[in-house]
Amino acid sequence: MPNTIFNIPLLSHLLRFLSLIVLKALGWRVEGKLPAAGKFVLIAAPHTSNWDGFYMIMVAFVFRVNLYWMGKHTLFKSPFGSLTRFVGGIPINRSTASGMVEQSIRVLKDSSDVVLAIPPEGTRKKVPYWKTGFYHIASGAGVPIVTGFLDYGRKCTGVGPAMIPTGDMAADYQILQGFYEPMTGKYLRETSSIELLHKN
Repeated sequence: MPNTIFNIPLLSHLLRFLSLIVLKALGWRVEGKLPAAGKFVLIAAPHTSNWDGFYMIMVAFVFRVNLYWMGKHTLFKSPFGSLTRFVGGIPINRSTASGMVEQSIRVLKDSSDVVLAIPPEGTRKKVPYWKTGFYHIASGAGVPIVTGFLDYGRKCTGVGPAMIPTGDMAADYQILQGFYEPMTGKYLRETSSIELLHKN
């Protein structure tokens, strides 16, 4: 994987310090502990605002994780392609037969230390169900799912429990639903319920 803003030693240490200061100044607290696994899929939810990405990056610095996120390949064209990669972006061509899930599995399998952040809603708008891509990616790559969160109601962010996908998606989603149900996004009207439909 290419170097990013998260794995350049001096820069990442400085930005971690600044992130701690900014989060505290804005009244946010950070909770949780990362699993021992060197790579995993990170649920980024609830996702209702562009501000979520700003906070996600700061939390990544706080936890010292090598964060990556998937983006449509057109976001990586000139003149901003290099910058997008530098902040952890990985281009995904959704028109290819392999699809996003297969490409994401390949990224995780080919890396020894990577955290792949995925907003399961797939959009900032309210949706009737979470997409299941994050679950299939973790299952296919043989990595845990970690419950990352931004709870604007409590001004609390961080990570919750880790889950090894069991293959019983309905049962695993019930566990996730219990964790995320009390949380609210920046825009309450756009906060999606965690419902399971067998769609990607």
